[in-house]
Amino acid sequence: MHLSDLLHEDALLIDLASRGKTAVLAELAGPIAGKLGVGTQRLTDILLERERLGSTGIGDGIGIPHGKLKGMTEALLVFGRSRLGVPFDALDGKPVHLFFLLLTPEDAPGLHLQLLARISRMLKGSGFREKLLRAPDRDSILRLIAEEDGDH
Repeated sequence: MHLSDLLHEDALLIDLASRGKTAVLAELAGPIAGKLGVGTQRLTDILLERERLGSTGIGDGIGIPHGKLKGMTEALLVFGRSRLGVPFDALDGKPVHLFFLLLTPEDAPGLHLQLLARISRMLKGSGFREKLLRAPDRDSILRLIAEEDGDH
């Protein structure tokens, strides 16, 4: 399974409008909440519960909010980009520009950790992060993610 398999076109938000942590989590949750049969607020609450344990803003302009949901059958990924950046309590204190929201089935902790590690590894290179920031459209972003994740 490749990360690009977990992303759908409507889950690529290339110009986030939200300016705060809770609002950006709700904006990221919006495209997939209905597919999961839960409301956007419920999904946002799940993500905020995880944020209370420690920020998922890992630094270098990256946020990887994540959660586990009972009843899910497969993992889902949402990409979001904020050109202005969002104050997200990141470890380095800087705004977050690139978000990868990961949701996995509650009964698949191994898959959850494996996917988090893959996303983190993929985002280590500043060149890749810059390409994502400059990508002109959804297709370009999806192609970049597929190439970086080894799915040519």
